[in-house]
Amino acid sequence: MTGLGGEAAIIGIAELPAERRQSRPPSFTLDQYALLAKLVIEDAGVNPAVVNGLSCHGIAESDMFAPATLSEYLGIPLDFGDRVDLGGATAAGMVWRAAAAVELGICDAVLAVVPGSLEIPRSQQRPARTLGWYGASSNNYGSPQAEFEIPYGNVGQNAPYAQIAQRYAAEYGYNAAALAAIAVQQRSNACAHPGAVFHGKPITVDDVLNSPVIADPIHMLETVMRVQGGAGVLIANADVAGHGRHRPVWIKGSGEHIRFKTPTYADDLLRTPIARAADKAFAMSGLDRSDIDVASIYDCYTITVLMTLEDAGFCPKGAGMTWLTKHDLTFRGDFPLNTAGGQLSYGQAGMAGGMHHVVDAARQVMGRAGDAQVPDCNTAFVTGTGGIMSEQVALVFGGD
Repeated sequence: MTGLGGEAAIIGIAELPAERRQSRPPSFTLDQYALLAKLVIEDAGVNPAVVNGLSCHGIAESDMFAPATLSEYLGIPLDFGDRVDLGGATAAGMVWRAAAAVELGICDAVLAVVPGSLEIPRSQQRPARTLGWYGASSNNYGSPQAEFEIPYGNVGQNAPYAQIAQRYAAEYGYNAAALAAIAVQQRSNACAHPGAVFHGKPITVDDVLNSPVIADPIHMLETVMRVQGGAGVLIANADVAGHGRHRPVWIKGSGEHIRFKTPTYADDLLRTPIARAADKAFAMSGLDRSDIDVASIYDCYTITVLMTLEDAGFCPKGAGMTWLTKHDLTFRGDFPLNTAGGQLSYGQAGMAGGMHHVVDAARQVMGRAGDAQVPDCNTAFVTGTGGIMSEQVALVFGGD
C-alpha cells in the first residue's frame, strides 16, 4: 500500500472568531497570513526556525509567486512552497500535500494557513478587480462557463446545489425535516463554542423549515453564513512534534478526486467524488468507518452533508434521510459531526471555511474542544468540497 505513513502530524492550530462584520479596519491578506502564522506557531509551542514549508491558496496582492511573496513577507526561507486551488477542498488538500512533503523529508514543518476576510484595503487610484457574473468563477472569454452557462443563468452555488437536492428527491425521496435537523444539531454544537457566529442562538427544525427558501428545496438556514475570520494549522515531522505542547494529530490517510468543474458536465449528480477519495483515505489509514470518533464534514449546505455521509460510506446510498433520523450529530451524540458548528453555524470565512473543518477535527483529537469535547476522541474523518460537489478531499486523523 502506497501513500502517507502517518508520520506527519498537526501540532498547532489557530482559528479567528467568526464575525458578521469586521470589527477592525480591513487588512491586506499578507497581514492576515502573518497573524495566522504567528498564532499557529505560538499554539504549537515550537521554535519558529523549524518552519521551512508553506502551503497557501493565494494572496490578493499578487496574482503570481504567492509562496515566494509570503516567504519574503514572513521572513521564512522555504524548502517547500505550495499553492492549492481546490475551492472548498483547498484546506484539506493543503494538509495531505504538506504531510507528504514532511514524510518525504523535503521539509520539517509546514504552515498551512488560509485568511478569510472578505474585505481588504483598496487603492483609490486603482479600481478593484471585476467581480464574477452572479457567482460565476470563469467569466473570461473562451471559458466553457462563459460560453455555455453564464448566458443561461446556471451559475453560482444555490441553484446547482438545489438541483442536486431536487434530483435526490426524485430518485430517493426527500425528508426536509431530516435535513433541517443537521442545521439544528450543528447550531447546538455552535452554542458550546464561543467563537461561533451563532453562539448562544439555538434553532429548531420549524425555524429551519419556516426560513425563506433560497433555491427550492434549500432554506436560508440550510446555507452557509459568510463571516470574517481565518484559520490555519502547522504540520510537522515526529521530531518537531515531540517538542510541541499538544497531542500530535497524525495524518494517517488521504484521498482526492476531481471530476468536473460545473454540474453541466457531471455524469451523475448523485454520486460524488468523495466516494473515491474516502475509499483511498480509509485504505491508506488502515481504519474503518466504524473506527471514527468524530466527523468534520464540509457543509456549505445540508444536502452536502447528506451526500457526503452516503458517498463516504457511513450509510448506504439513498438511505441517508432515514440514517439522519436515527443518529445524534451533536458532540454529546453517537455520531459527533462538525462539533464547533460547521460552516452553517460557526460561519464560512471565505476560503478558510474548509480549514474550519481541519481545525475542528484536530482540536477534538488534541482534547482541546472545551465544553464540546467528545470523550476519548482518538480518530477523525475530515472532508473538503470544492465547486458543486466537483472536487473533494478526504482525510483520516489519529492520535497517539
